[in-house]
Amino acid sequence: MNSIPSRALRRALALGATLLAALLTAACAHQARPPEVAATFQVSHPVAGEPLRFVIYGDIRFTAPSERVASVPSVRQALVARIAAESPAAVLLTGDVPWHGGVTADYDVFREETAAWRARGLPVFPTLGNHEFAMCIEGDCLEHWWNAFPALRGQRWYSVAMGSRLVAFALDSDAPLVAGSAQREWLDAALERLPPSVEFVVVFLHHPPVADLQEGAAADHNPRPNEAALAADLEQLTARTRLRFVVCGGHIHNYERHLQGGIVYLVSGGGGARPYEVARDAGDLYRGPTFPNFHFLRFTLEGEVLRGEMLRLEDFDAAAPGRFETRDAFELRAAPR
Repeated sequence: MNSIPSRALRRALALGATLLAALLTAACAHQARPPEVAATFQVSHPVAGEPLRFVIYGDIRFTAPSERVASVPSVRQALVARIAAESPAAVLLTGDVPWHGGVTADYDVFREETAAWRARGLPVFPTLGNHEFAMCIEGDCLEHWWNAFPALRGQRWYSVAMGSRLVAFALDSDAPLVAGSAQREWLDAALERLPPSVEFVVVFLHHPPVADLQEGAAADHNPRPNEAALAADLEQLTARTRLRFVVCGGHIHNYERHLQGGIVYLVSGGGGARPYEVARDAGDLYRGPTFPNFHFLRFTLEGEVLRGEMLRLEDFDAAAPGRFETRDAFELRAAPR
């Protein structure tokens, strides 16, 4: 018998070997693939050469206008109107958008009072706060949130690319943020995959990783281990990369600014909810004597500089407030290439 395989048999064996190699390669690639990154939203950059502007603020507590203690309707409306007039590339919300996430009418008020944003086509990107989970079980709360923000359906955390040089990460501080958690694995993978063109990273979430430490009853809003773990790891990351980080939380109904480990940490919780006074420690770079600090943050990326400003509502006790002043400002410069 001739032991040399026929041409047809040799072709079949070669084809089988090729298919086997392809299957093994695919299997290895699947095993080595980093965790999937959630859908990234894209925000168009303005015309080339023009600055990129966006807004961050939170703790608004949209609810029935008859409620004037938990949230001040005239303040909410003044902030919304001024932000609409600014016409930013995006509006980032640090949580507590409704007063009670279990009351769908609160989301109805949000839609009614922010009609000017939709009229201008402003993209709105929220994070989950503790009030999004008030008066409902988790599944129903999330369903209400996703109904209000349908583009986020199925996502509790996500990223937003604004042009090619800045990416914002919306995190869920009601879920674990410690190393090894699902959210942290997603964030770590997303940061690892950032293209070389990215120079600035904005992280926004509800519970702040860094804030003035309070005593007594006010201490229940002090930074928690969940967010402190995130801050520690981000500070290690920024020490070995050229990325410039801004981390903005809410939860505390006031304004604070800290610089720690090369990262700017902000508290922006002056969206209209009942204000909280804070005892400012030595690390708080905002020394303004004003209270309450109903406000929003305006960011402008122009050239190599990201500038942040706190615009405070000055006439909050007027029948129709609407006068804003810049009460704080800071800058971050892109790292040299």
